[in-house]
Amino acid sequence: MPKRLIQQTESSSGFTLLELLVVIVIIGLLAAYVGPRYFAQIGKSEISTAKAQLEGFGKALDAYRLDTGHYPTTEQGLAALVTSPANEPKWNGSYLAKSVPLDPWGHPYVYRSPGQGGTDFDLISYGKDGQARGEGGSGQISYR
Repeated sequence: MPKRLIQQTESSSGFTLLELLVVIVIIGLLAAYVGPRYFAQIGKSEISTAKAQLEGFGKALDAYRLDTGHYPTTEQGLAALVTSPANEPKWNGSYLAKSVPLDPWGHPYVYRSPGQGGTDFDLISYGKDGQARGEGGSGQISYR
């Protein structure tokens, strides 16, 4: 029996370099279009989370004030919403379900009582860079 020789045809089953380059360019264009939109959404969700947490802290601080007659001092901080401060007989907490979280960027929230500008308290997240920028600063998120 004669052996058959298998011959490879001109049209092989692989991709040419040109076809691969075209696919890579298309993927790059899609990534350049979709990437910024995706990361912009992440930034918006972090800001929304910080605003929601500040709102929750504000309500808990108001409940604390209703029970004790005053807001926690700056030294007591937001921890006074979770654990009873010393010499606070009217404390009726815990005013938060869990411990005080960090802001979405991993920085602690800033609490001052009394607040600047005649307010009862200041409750601030300095945002992504964690730097104070003054009144209405860039990236700064405040309660009220």
